[in-house]
Amino acid sequence: MGTTWDGDGVNLSVYSRNAERVEWCLFDEGGTVEIARLPLPARDGDIWHGYLPGAQPGLLYGLRVHGPYAPEHGHRFNPSKLLIDPYAKALYGTYRWDDAVFGYAHGPHGIGEGADDRDSAPFVPRSVVTAPLPGPRLRPARPRTPWIDTVLYEMHVKGYTMRHPGIPEALRGTVAALSDENLIAYWQALGVTTLEWMPMAAFLDEQEVAGRGLTDYWGYNPIAPLAIHAPYLATGDAREMVETIDRLHAAGLEVVIDVVLNHTAEAGAEGPTLSLRGLDNASYYRLQQGCPARYVNESGCGNTLDPSQPAVIGLFHAALRYWACDIGVDGFRFDLATLLGRWDTGQFDASAPLWRTIAADPDLRDLKLVAEPWDASAHGNALGAFPSPIREWNGRYRDDVRRFWRGDGHSRAAMATRLAGSADIFSRRGRCPGMGINFITCHDGFTLADLTAYAGKHNEANGFDGLDGNNDPGMEIDGREGETQNADLLAARRCRRRAMLGTLALSRGVPMLLAGDELSRTQLGNNNAFCQDNAISWLDWSALGDPTRDLSDWVAAALRLRRMFTFPRVDAFYTGTSITGEIDDRDIRWFEPDGGELDAQAWENGAQCGLGMLVSGTVSANGPRERVFLALNPGKTSRAFHLPAPAGATTWRIVLDSDKGACTAANAVVAYGSGVQLAAHSMLVLVAVPDGGYVTQPIAHARSSTM
Repeated sequence: MGTTWDGDGVNLSVYSRNAERVEWCLFDEGGTVEIARLPLPARDGDIWHGYLPGAQPGLLYGLRVHGPYAPEHGHRFNPSKLLIDPYAKALYGTYRWDDAVFGYAHGPHGIGEGADDRDSAPFVPRSVVTAPLPGPRLRPARPRTPWIDTVLYEMHVKGYTMRHPGIPEALRGTVAALSDENLIAYWQALGVTTLEWMPMAAFLDEQEVAGRGLTDYWGYNPIAPLAIHAPYLATGDAREMVETIDRLHAAGLEVVIDVVLNHTAEAGAEGPTLSLRGLDNASYYRLQQGCPARYVNESGCGNTLDPSQPAVIGLFHAALRYWACDIGVDGFRFDLATLLGRWDTGQFDASAPLWRTIAADPDLRDLKLVAEPWDASAHGNALGAFPSPIREWNGRYRDDVRRFWRGDGHSRAAMATRLAGSADIFSRRGRCPGMGINFITCHDGFTLADLTAYAGKHNEANGFDGLDGNNDPGMEIDGREGETQNADLLAARRCRRRAMLGTLALSRGVPMLLAGDELSRTQLGNNNAFCQDNAISWLDWSALGDPTRDLSDWVAAALRLRRMFTFPRVDAFYTGTSITGEIDDRDIRWFEPDGGELDAQAWENGAQCGLGMLVSGTVSANGPRERVFLALNPGKTSRAFHLPAPAGATTWRIVLDSDKGACTAANAVVAYGSGVQLAAHSMLVLVAVPDGGYVTQPIAHARSSTM
């Protein structure tokens, strides 16, 4: 599908079940003059195709499709509108909002008085014929990091380097910048294994956003699922991304990209005609039953693609194969993934065609596949319902961990469930803790620094009168919000951030960090910065080495503990049974701060007073016992914790302290059965020192905070 250059000419194939004629429109080298309209001469079933001898890569083209303009029957053909080839691997030119891009003469609900006959070509990007990327060659092998060792790092390709002083200005904000050897060293030292890039496919600015002088910074308004968003390429050539991924693979780092397959930038019935709407509206989109002039809008973006249609699945499959097999990415995060398997009945189908298609493709099925398991519909949440091997963003983890560290009452039981791997969600159908992607923050919502510094959202810069973004509360301390010079308040916020990052690192399941949280990145309280392509969203690298903002050493230490310990990386649920037969040697035990074990009544009625978690396991068949105690105090005041004293050891070693941020020789060892004092909003991690002198290695800072 799309265009294919064979060395002698170019073949074009497009799908349209309901079209009457398809024209291949050719443009001059500057893209301004339409030099030919060539009707595609052949039709096989619903595939229209034609071959142009002598055509070369670089040819600029578009489509014009003839057929009925009958919105009341679901058809919106309009040959006055130049269409982007949905299979295009590159676009030329920029999109501009103009009334000519709308397929209808202005009227109610995008129907109007009929089709609009103005030519939209001056305002729409051209599709580009591309040469095949270099054929089989010696590329670095995929790292294929096992899921139990994976640490995801969600990042915006542009915003990550726009303010980085070590990146040449011409490369800032591009894919090429991410191959910088100093950045690679930074990620390796931090302990992340897999970079999760926000949408990379070509996207447009929404009309309302553009009208406010802003842009769709996040990229969730797609128009060509196989084309790399042109501003992300310093060279304009897709090989730039191939070469960057090769360098990352050589360094042992993976790349997962966020793909938006549930909707397009054509929006609702009042939206523009840019591609699929004009190619065959009724075949590609879900239309309302009884009113096909209107769209099903379970994406919240105006339209929803129809994954029950073979043409839609074919487009999705081609896009995934291109990114994986040609570009070389290691997997995908599926935006609003429930919509990729939801039918008109509203029912989510775990065996929907897309999941079966991926499972049958040997090049795709073993990649890292992650679902966002909800959408904008009233019945949108399908957390825990996806088929293996698809992992899922665990929104319940985010919500429950926030509740606990905010100090909400009656949140201990939920917190314990999340620390232990979310068995309530993932224990069905033989699934394991590693099916859940644990996170506390992501691109959508507060950054970690803002979560601990604001009571609620401050989205005034977006221009939507504060109506955009979710209304989840933050965690301000003593009612004080935002920027401050108060040293005690800053220290308390850092302590709480470290505690949450430590919780994330040591929970069963796969952790995901939001890039910049380790540097206290702030969006000034904006929890919906989708339209802020500026310093509000870009990572401020001046935080590196600043003791009031830089938590990267803490994150590195917490992730080293995760690698050193076995308990966070066991892909099985705790059983609560004894390993040795002794009642005090169960694989997991829960404690009150006073040392008493939590019983059913305490879980149900306990006030928010802290939580202790003791895990036991074996490092190897004949190795020493691994006993680790997590003491968590989300309260507003310091609290004493009585340490448990299981048999076989005499002392505890503190290896992580969110209050101090590091462990020193003076405070590192504590006797069994004694107590420790936890600061407000803090956590301690202690490792048992077994009888016989075995000592877990201390967690030291291994790098400098300079780059």
